Amino acid sequence: MKKMLILLITLIIINLSFFSGCNEEKKIVDTDGDGYEDKFDAFPYDPTEWIDTDNDGIGDNSDDQNDKTSNFIFIEGKGSYSTIQEAINSASINDTIFISKGIYFENINITKSINIMPNSKDFIDMDNEYCAHNYHPIPVVISKANGVWVYDPEGRKYLDCLSAYSSQNTGHCHPEIIAALKEQADTVTLTSRAFHNSLMGPFLKMLAEVVGPHINDKGSGIMSLPMNTGTEAVSTGLKVARAWGYIKKKIPKNEAKIIVCRNNFHGRTITIAGFSSDISAVRYYGNFGPYTPGFIIIPYGDAEELENVILETGPEKIAAFLFEPIQGEAGVNVPPEGFLTRVREICTKYNILMVLDEIQTGFCRTGEFFACDHENVKPDMLLLGKALGGGVYPVSAVVTTKEIVGPDVIKPGTHGSTFGGNPLACAVAMKSIDIHLRENLAERAKEMGIYFIKRLKEVSEKRTKIPIKEIRGKGLLMAIEFTEDARKIVEELKDNGILAKDTHSTTIRFAPPLVITREEIDWAIDVIEKVIIQ
Repeated sequence: MKKMLILLITLIIINLSFFSGCNEEKKIVDTDGDGYEDKFDAFPYDPTEWIDTDNDGIGDNSDDQNDKTSNFIFIEGKGSYSTIQEAINSASINDTIFISKGIYFENINITKSINIMPNSKDFIDMDNEYCAHNYHPIPVVISKANGVWVYDPEGRKYLDCLSAYSSQNTGHCHPEIIAALKEQADTVTLTSRAFHNSLMGPFLKMLAEVVGPHINDKGSGIMSLPMNTGTEAVSTGLKVARAWGYIKKKIPKNEAKIIVCRNNFHGRTITIAGFSSDISAVRYYGNFGPYTPGFIIIPYGDAEELENVILETGPEKIAAFLFEPIQGEAGVNVPPEGFLTRVREICTKYNILMVLDEIQTGFCRTGEFFACDHENVKPDMLLLGKALGGGVYPVSAVVTTKEIVGPDVIKPGTHGSTFGGNPLACAVAMKSIDIHLRENLAERAKEMGIYFIKRLKEVSEKRTKIPIKEIRGKGLLMAIEFTEDARKIVEELKDNGILAKDTHSTTIRFAPPLVITREEIDWAIDVIEKVIIQ
């Protein structure tokens, strides 16, 4: 009995000791204060082991380069960098950045490779290295676009105020045009003119119905010749005019003349370069000579001089008068009111073809479907391009009458183009025409153009860095002419989010997509004012 009593007392004492111990606070011994108990710490008296100066995952006591991470971020052949961003900024196309982060306590090295996409500088460098230097572009790279906005590889956003020289009337990547392009691309894209295709006929019929009412048709009917680029349309128009002159007007062979205007821009083929008055760029100081004969240059907008030259040369030798209703590349030169009307009268009087190059002004750009509509004038031939392709595909056409381009003038084999009238081009062009009409872009260009020019003139009344000589334009084809070189202003506009282009050094052209809104114009005006005001 006594033994049992002693055992019971002993158990009680043990239990009391156990529960008493449970209530005691657990003591953690961490001599160096690094967050690890001494019994689990390999270096219990060294607080530097988990100080990580360079944040590379290795404690300073085990890191022989604890003041930098250069041994963990590098590009082969170029060296090491202290941060990933520095390496990215230095990387070029096809470079790989290697990031090696050591984790000391697991003794594991994790290496991650990052393939760097080319940046704007890389693309510009490649252009300069591999492309002939026939352009002097604004230093910006466009890698994405939608509506009136474009973006560079770094994600910077710009308002496009050039529209690929008026090719993007409907806005970049219009969803209906892209859909038409994709749908046709899955069906048939190219057949050549050796065979018929199922879309060229409908396309040319649409041109006859939509463009025909703007042509001086005396009853023979509308007929077109499809091509690809604008300069091809001009070259085709010149051939047709000469052939008509010899075959229909009975001009003596090799004596036909075509009158053009000073400061014209109709393209850059060898013949067109010959009748340009741009000595430095288009004619290239004679380095493209000898030039094609048969062209007479007169001042732009001078109907009296036109008639004088016709009479001096002899009306019987003049086949055509080729000109732009507004000279775009020359700096948006708008002719005097009534000029087109007077030209129509003179051409009719002397049986001379009135040929209008509406490649840049056509399809609603100036606030009318064609610029000649401002004076209700109908030319004998319209040369079309740019916006006809919806900003996604090169499509051009000569639209005239059967009297001028019919089978008794242009016979099989006398002119051609492998891609002209191809199904893909026709599908895109028909959708582009449809959108211009359905979205009433002529009226929109007229309304937005009036507002844009009004706001530009308000800015011009303030003191500017470079004096402004004139603000001019029609619809959404506008220009600011300065008294001095304006290239620096164009580049400052780019730096502030607007893409425009200088022409003939002193003039900046503004031609945004016709879908631009009033709010976007207000934003643009704020930027323009910020850049040009002193």
